[in-house]
Amino acid sequence: MKSEQWKSEPEDQDYPAAQSYLSLLMDPVEAQRLVHGLQTSTALEHYKAKDILRASALALLPEDNVHVASDLAKVKSGKPLSPVLLVRGQPLTIADGYHRVCASYHLAENADIPCRIVDPRP
Repeated sequence: MKSEQWKSEPEDQDYPAAQSYLSLLMDPVEAQRLVHGLQTSTALEHYKAKDILRASALALLPEDNVHVASDLAKVKSGKPLSPVLLVRGQPLTIADGYHRVCASYHLAENADIPCRIVDPRP
């Protein structure tokens, strides 16, 4: 199978998805602030799939998970994946892109994944 290709910017729909998820974990105003930080950041940092999963304490989803399989099919057809949106912390929060991280891990756990990352308020 091909290795994944990545877009240089997250997709527009990634931000509302991140805000919806973060609003389940924290005050919606704080979620909105973090998503705004993700949107206005121009930096892409790169982290390995295995490290993102370890830092987030999330389980690796199987290749036959419908969303992971969809991302693997995108890779196979040559479509680039959207960078992952992260909130730094213990544990790390994958605000958007969990399935893309799992797909990337199945392809090459040591491959670098482009990420936008923000820090919560101290």
